[in-house]
Amino acid sequence: MGELLREIGMIARALDSISNVEFKELELTKGQYIYLVRICENPGIIQEKLAELILVDRTTAARSIQKLEKAGFIEKRPDVVNKKIKKLYATAKGQATCPVILQEHAYSKGVALAGLSEQEQAQLLELTERVRENIEREWDFVKKGGTRHYLKE
Repeated sequence: MGELLREIGMIARALDSISNVEFKELELTKGQYIYLVRICENPGIIQEKLAELILVDRTTAARSIQKLEKAGFIEKRPDVVNKKIKKLYATAKGQATCPVILQEHAYSKGVALAGLSEQEQAQLLELTERVRENIEREWDFVKKGGTRHYLKE
């Protein structure tokens, strides 16, 4: 079954590469489109929750958020109760860009799922969600300092 994760990885890398090429003209660099869409979907999200949602470390998220802010796609606003908390919102430029990203996503989804019945698509989704949940548990464990023991002694 090692081929399964290899296939999933190839699919993810190919879709990411396509998006990076197509979104270059929108002034979005590698992977930033994911952050922008999640911020559009979750206005007022904080950086830590966004990192958890995308499954990246805080440093990676901070760099991408900083670039998106500098490019004018998003803005940080202080929380009304706790001014230390900065919430993330899409600017007008970011909001105008999100529909383009979602159109590309819908197109890629159609290409990826071509020839699969609705039942096969539902089954693929269910199985893929289960795999993701397994990996999320591992990601959380490792992120919190856990060590996986996979080397045979």
